[in-house]
Amino acid sequence: MTVQFWKKENWSRLGVSLKVLLALLFLMIGLVPMGFLGLMMNRGYRRTQIDGRVIEVQNQSLITSDRLTRADYMGAARGDALVGRELDTVADIFNGRIVVVDRNFRIIKDTFNLSEGKINVSEPVLKCFQGEHGILREEQKQYFAVTAPIYDSTPERNIVGVLLIIASTENILSNVSSVMESTRFFILIAFLLLALIGTLLASLIVKPFDRLQVALDRMADGNLEENISENTYRETMAISEAVQTAKTKLQTVDQSREDFVANVSHELKTPITSIRVLADSLMSMEEVPVELYKEFMSDISEEIDRESKIVDDLLSLVKMDKSSAELNIAQVDINALVQQILKRLTPIAQKRNVELIYESIREVVADADETKLSLAVSNLVENAIKYNMENGWVRVTLDADHKYFYIRVADSGIGIPEDKQDSVFERFYRVDKARSRETGGTGLGLAITKNVVLMHYGSIRLMSKEGEGSVFTVRIPLTYIY
Repeated sequence: MTVQFWKKENWSRLGVSLKVLLALLFLMIGLVPMGFLGLMMNRGYRRTQIDGRVIEVQNQSLITSDRLTRADYMGAARGDALVGRELDTVADIFNGRIVVVDRNFRIIKDTFNLSEGKINVSEPVLKCFQGEHGILREEQKQYFAVTAPIYDSTPERNIVGVLLIIASTENILSNVSSVMESTRFFILIAFLLLALIGTLLASLIVKPFDRLQVALDRMADGNLEENISENTYRETMAISEAVQTAKTKLQTVDQSREDFVANVSHELKTPITSIRVLADSLMSMEEVPVELYKEFMSDISEEIDRESKIVDDLLSLVKMDKSSAELNIAQVDINALVQQILKRLTPIAQKRNVELIYESIREVVADADETKLSLAVSNLVENAIKYNMENGWVRVTLDADHKYFYIRVADSGIGIPEDKQDSVFERFYRVDKARSRETGGTGLGLAITKNVVLMHYGSIRLMSKEGEGSVFTVRIPLTYIY
């Protein structure tokens, strides 16, 4: 059992070669019709030969019966030796046997000299006495029998006897067997030729895929600069394009990873550097005034908070990068959730003289992870407040249809340049780095928001014009699809 299982596993790992399958397919396409045609031809040839012999024997039986009628064989010339020799000759020609039966169904002549004087009441003889020409085929026994009537010499031409010719088909079947042997030999030669041609054709057909495989192997070895372009077939063209797209995405991910590591290092290093400069400054001073000491310690505390914020956001992103199965989905009152977020952010808005406006089109209850969705919406609203004008406004609109709910966050802020709008959801990306640091941003808020929305199988869209404000629209299904 263990050996059989191992063999099966190995076969499944090896797979089946496309080249072998194509070669077998070509072989089957060529060989099956050829074999079928050869079989039909052999059967047709055998049938034609036997039917030809039957017709030949029928014609000879009529000639011989007419000869016996004219010779009055059933009367005075019964003992005519010349006629008897003619019957023997005809029997020899057809490698068969001739039997003559009189009106009393008695056999008066048998070229085998076995049944003379015996009674023959077989069906062909009976039908012949009734005026029907009969043929009895016994293909399994390799013979057939033909009957012909013998008439008397009176004008009424009464049937006074029956000529029964039994002819063997053994020599015909022997010839057919010889032809079949020749046919088998021809099929064998054709099989070899088809196998050779099928293998060559399969190799030619599979060759573009082989070239594609070589290119993919080089890319798998780390050569991401390898240009994969195999346009021989529509399929190889589609595969090449798909691989090129995947390679581009892989290069983008690889570059993003490098940028992410560099950005994380930079973002974590900046507060630490500030803390160290402040600490070194304090240690290098003698008799530091209490006011200056408090100011430096306040700055150090702010840098520590900023460092903590970056770490917290990074941990949030790491958690969200895992499977969406970690979502705690439940029925959430979205209206209450948005109101709670706006209430929590109102002090920040009041500090910047920004008006918060909430517009609820209808009551919305949806399947969502309340904590993560709250974090995503909070990031959008908080960004709208921080990157706004003095005495500006932020309008949050909640709406829904039969399938989705929509959260729209619009502001009268500074806006985002068109050439930078595709990058705002990247990690650590900042449109205005100086302003971001002033407002305490980490560059991770929109990346977290996008992750949360995607985890809920939703989408987020940005519309913005520099100097006129931005509009973020979030669309999430009302029912979570597991």
